[in-house]
Amino acid sequence: MKAGVLYAKDDIRYEDFPDPILKDDEVLVNVKAVGICGSDIPRVLDDRAHYYPIILGHEFSGVVKEIGKNVKSIKIGDHVAVAPLIPCFKCNDCQKGNYSQCKNYSFIGSRVQGGFAEYVAVPERNIIKFDSSISFEEGALFEPSTVALHGLYCADYHGGEDVAILGGGNIGLFTAQWAKIYGAKRVFVFDIDNVRLKLAKILGADITINTLDENYKEVVKELTNGNGFGFVFETAGNPVTMNIAFEIAGNKSSVCFIGTSTKDVTFPAKLFEYMNRKEFKLTGSWMSYSAPFPGKEWQLTSHFFSTGQLKFDEGLIFKKFPLPQIKEAFDMYKIPGQVKGKIMLVND
Repeated sequence: MKAGVLYAKDDIRYEDFPDPILKDDEVLVNVKAVGICGSDIPRVLDDRAHYYPIILGHEFSGVVKEIGKNVKSIKIGDHVAVAPLIPCFKCNDCQKGNYSQCKNYSFIGSRVQGGFAEYVAVPERNIIKFDSSISFEEGALFEPSTVALHGLYCADYHGGEDVAILGGGNIGLFTAQWAKIYGAKRVFVFDIDNVRLKLAKILGADITINTLDENYKEVVKELTNGNGFGFVFETAGNPVTMNIAFEIAGNKSSVCFIGTSTKDVTFPAKLFEYMNRKEFKLTGSWMSYSAPFPGKEWQLTSHFFSTGQLKFDEGLIFKKFPLPQIKEAFDMYKIPGQVKGKIMLVND
């Protein structure tokens, strides 16, 4: 088969690679679309891959080409997305259904060969079927959608409150959509890019706030009658937006950090004290899994994409490349700020 194979830092090549050897409980997926995740970028450009050579890519969808002899729930020709986590199912956390905290996990596209390829062998339990009305590009967005929904569950989300989404990237925009689906009073999306804020509106956000505007805090205060937000979801992984989260959280609210910062995060003492004074609950969110594996996050993503309540817009995809041009795709990330949205690689 052909694949985009990473051999060293900034050395990714589209070339021949051995076909996957299918096990009895596995499904062979012919990859049709695969997104570049933010976690793929440092693995390619900053020498952070676990080993070489490796085929990365964990946000992908495709068509079932072959099934192992023990596979019962999947058939050849099914359109599928893939949940990339492979838990051990034996450790204490797995026994509790907390698969994201598995101590002995593997992961398709970082620890075993992934979706930047024509074919991937995937355990049957990691396969999520979807309706043929859903495009393969949408299927490749299942994983970021499930990350967003998992954040709502971590925050013990409920409807009827004003909700703030800090960060208008794809995970932020999916978080906004899930908040609306589950009954938010109003959803506010915060970002510094008016193009992303326009997309947020298209996808159903009630109010958008550009935090570069000098008076945005006063605007928010007026719109919320000084009460702040019942739920705040930080999705950018940026120390600035993490600080804003503490500032705009309402009393007795819930704050969830879905984004992961790659820098040290500091809070002024007065701002950090808000967690005490407001008595808000702060939690993190990691990946997108629950029991029974892979979790309701995945099944609900498939369902709500099929009904159209979870919306797809071409604006979620910044640019598409044929898989043979994978090197050119990653080169775009060398210019900071150039890529706004998802780069999608497609197989004809």
